[in-house]
Amino acid sequence: MIVVALGDNALDPPDNSPHIAARDSRIRVAAVALAALADRGKLVVTHGNGPQVGWLALDQIRRAEPDPLDVLDALTEGQLGYVISQAIGNERPARPVATLLTRVTVDGTDGAMARPSKRIGPLLSDVDARRFELELGWTVAEVTPGRWRRVVASPEPVAIVELAAISALLDTGHIVVCAGGGGIPVVRTPDGRCHGVEAVVDKDLASSLLAIELGADALVMLTDVDAVSTDFGTPQARRVHKASVAALRAMSFEAGSMAPKVEAACRFAERSGGVAGIGRLEQADELLAGRAGTLVVAGDVETRWWDPAS
Repeated sequence: MIVVALGDNALDPPDNSPHIAARDSRIRVAAVALAALADRGKLVVTHGNGPQVGWLALDQIRRAEPDPLDVLDALTEGQLGYVISQAIGNERPARPVATLLTRVTVDGTDGAMARPSKRIGPLLSDVDARRFELELGWTVAEVTPGRWRRVVASPEPVAIVELAAISALLDTGHIVVCAGGGGIPVVRTPDGRCHGVEAVVDKDLASSLLAIELGADALVMLTDVDAVSTDFGTPQARRVHKASVAALRAMSFEAGSMAPKVEAACRFAERSGGVAGIGRLEQADELLAGRAGTLVVAGDVETRWWDPAS
């Protein structure tokens, strides 16, 4: 069984625009790669929702009573799940594909609830960022000079509520699209009831938890870069080919970007004994074969690099 997590950067246009045609074109590219992985056996697909949930939140500004983030998470999970599942189904008409709205429990006392860190929505100018901060109470963070994004709470995923349903669908031969955007964040009360919370769960950490709980053989995180790089964006950058959990955790990566993917890969490898891969969408099949991207494994292995040391 393979769990594949599609990153925002793998699916969305480079300009972060909301244009549906550009997004759907990227999803068709993804479907080709996913269909090849589905030919190997059981396949679960998760996806990001950062740009979409952010655009929806902007649309909500005009409403007297805006929907909370957990409801917006559900809306984007259904929206993107439909498009992704239809694209995969068109590539492999003989395989049934099911999209499942998925709740993910979080701890209501998680300190992350008070420390917004998850970037959502489009890039904002200085003027718009300050206006939304003052008028709407948003928390914003500068991602490049003069360009800002909204940041929201991102608590740790604790459990996948619909785990049994996902497993049952896999056992009947379905390709399953689920846990979109990290799932819908809910808190479970002592009497077993669930209620949504104002947050967005990190998609990669939720995908790692899902892969562990399903007993997957591999976790693949697809994005728009060739591999995990140290000193990314500098002349000293080196792309990791294969590394142990310990080796990767000793390296430093950008928070909110590659760091969650690396941590998700490490958690899966050390808890399941399986292999985790991070790489470019178009190279998904090559990634698992070790011919592209970065592979993370449990145990002691010598770190290998795509780029020789200078």
